[in-house]
Amino acid sequence: PTDDPLITMKVFPAVDILNGRCVQLVEGKRETATAYGDPLSCATRWLNEGATALHVVNLDGAFGSSSGNAALITDLIRKTGVEIELGGGIRSLEDARHWLETGVDRVIVSTLATQDPGCIRTLAREFGRNRIMPGVDAKGGQIAVHGWQETAGDYLEWAERFQKLGAGSLLYTNVDIEGLQQGVRLGPVKRLIDHVSIPVVVAGGVSSRNDVAGLRNAGAYGAVLGSALYSGKIALKDALEEC
Repeated sequence: PTDDPLITMKVFPAVDILNGRCVQLVEGKRETATAYGDPLSCATRWLNEGATALHVVNLDGAFGSSSGNAALITDLIRKTGVEIELGGGIRSLEDARHWLETGVDRVIVSTLATQDPGCIRTLAREFGRNRIMPGVDAKGGQIAVHGWQETAGDYLEWAERFQKLGAGSLLYTNVDIEGLQQGVRLGPVKRLIDHVSIPVVVAGGVSSRNDVAGLRNAGAYGAVLGSALYSGKIALKDALEEC
């Protein structure tokens, strides 16, 4: 899965964008936002510290304004030139196509994937399965949709369905612990990785070297570092070493 035979897992620093600023939320709630400045500056900082990929989320899109931050994200894609997976507010085939044509490596489709699962097959045929990444956002073992406000069935069943439809990878987020910086719950992660045969990137709760090591040992393709990275609880250098 990676070019370097010495690296067994990728680290994806998160660049979550709300109202044009790089922020981190707790449990996906808008009112908990802590701002960390200009998104391009944040992205550049992580790349300078050794990251080779970014996890970009258009939070304005997730909260209903899909065109929010579009110019800023386009600029980020072009100026960094690194591997980028992008999610947030991708509510239609047109939204997904737009970002894939703009140059992101993978689009993350979450609510859309549960509402219109056929979109995965369509996008995989048009752009290649490796660029299509359904989001498996789990809340108490159920898949969470609509900004994590509702649930729509067993997360493992959905993951299996996404794979069969042509998804090239999955993004797993444990909504229950997202942004709390209290560590990863490995049980649900392992169940998912064992259940599918495509790469799984894990987000939510990654807060220490032990968390990174646990995900690596569980067979995760990648780990998203968010709140703990920005607050200084985990250093990017340590996470990269652990991989």
